[in-house]
This record gives sequence, C-alpha cells and structure tokens, in this order.
Amino acid sequence: MTTVAALPGVLSLGLARGGTELREFFRQKENVVFTFSLPAVIMLLLGSVYVTEPIHGQMFAASMIGAGIISTSFVGLGISVAADREDGTLKRLRTTPMPLASYFIGKAIMVLVASLAEVALLLGVAILRFDVEVPTDPAKWLTFTWVFLLGVVSCSLLGMVVSSIARSTRSAPAVLNLPYIILQFISGVFITISALPGSLQTAGAIFPLRWVCQGFRSVFAFSDEYALQEVAGSWELGKAALILGVWSVVGLVLVTRTFRWHNERR
Repeated sequence: MTTVAALPGVLSLGLARGGTELREFFRQKENVVFTFSLPAVIMLLLGSVYVTEPIHGQMFAASMIGAGIISTSFVGLGISVAADREDGTLKRLRTTPMPLASYFIGKAIMVLVASLAEVALLLGVAILRFDVEVPTDPAKWLTFTWVFLLGVVSCSLLGMVVSSIARSTRSAPAVLNLPYIILQFISGVFITISALPGSLQTAGAIFPLRWVCQGFRSVFAFSDEYALQEVAGSWELGKAALILGVWSVVGLVLVTRTFRWHNERR
C-alpha cells in the first residue's frame, strides 16, 4: 500500500518562506542601505537642530524609532509586495500548495527582523550622538514590546493594502512614501504634537504612527511629567493599545478583501 507523505503545515511553510524573504531582502544592497540609513540620517540632521537639552534627545529619539519601524513595515513591506506582484512571484506562488497565510508569515518574519535591526541602529545613533539614556525599568520595556509588536503588525497590514494601489515597483515608493511623510509631520515625529493645529492633531490621532511614537516616548521619558507635552496631558497607553489593535483588525480585513495575486492590466 502506497503511503502519501503529508504536506508541510502552514507554519512550517511560512518559516521556510521567511528564510527566503530574508535572503532576498539582504541581497538587495541598495534597498537595505536606503531602508536603514534614511531614518538615521534624518535623526542626525534634525536632531542637530532640535536637540538642545537631554530630554529633547530622549523624546526625539523615541519618535524617530517609531517612524523607523513604520518605514520598515508600512513602506518597506508595501514595496516588497508590489515587487512580488509585478515580477510574477505571487502568480507563481499561487500555483503551488503554499497557502496565502504562509506567504504572510514569511513577510512578517522579514519585517520583524528588519524592524528590530532598525531599532538597534537608531538606538545606537541616539546613544552615541545625543547621549540618550536607555530605560532600566522592566515595565517600560514591556510597554516598548507591545507597542513595537502592535505597531509593526498594524502598519505591515496597511502596507499590504496600499501596495494594491501601486501598479508597478516604480510607482510603489511614491504611493507609500507620500502618506508616510505626511503622517510624520502630523503625528509628532518632527514637531511636538501639542504645537500642531487642532485639525492636524485630530487627523494624526486616527492613524497608528501617532500612537506608536507616543508609546515609545512614554518608555524613554525621564518621568511622567513629560506627558504634559502630549495633547491629553498623559501617555494614554490604554487608548494607544486600543487604536493599534483596531487598526490591526481593520488591516487584516482589508488585506483579505483587496489583496491581488497579479497586476490588473488595462
């Protein structure tokens, strides 16, 4: 009697795909350099202007780390999916037994590794250039962990959704970077959130970047007194968790409805 070997499971296929994604990502040297260096260069340039006191360095570094992981998840992943769609990778994968969930797991592994590397780079720059102090309280690192994970998940899913708008890899950077740049200005990355007009504060509060940066600022602040600079006068960590969680669910629903295996031709 012939025994049929069982097909690998969704998780094992996803882990294998994750290894492939990492190899492909780090082979693209220009993309790697641009992805990691841009937030660090912006931190060095703007930090030299805005950072005049130690607390300024702490808050600015926290905001830039938030913007950095959104760059690797929302922008980086969105461009990667658009490239897979254009070069036929997705179309070929659709003909294999690998389920869509395994493809997503592979992308998630790539994004998590890239985001952790981005955090390490930006934190290193902040410590060396702006004498940023790393928190020692375990509770703060617990906050950092859940903000990091929810931020990466929600923005990765949104990056996949927006990637469906781009018709080619040439248009994908523009489609993804435009909202990313706008959100940095209205989410308190470059400008203190309380200094923005009320309409921009409201707009920024809708999207994940504002809450990722605010969560990280709560981690790197010397004391809770610095929360008075936030719009509500507090860190609003519960609200941050709620909004990032809602965006994760919304992003998942939108991905299942908008994901395309190939480019639609006119």
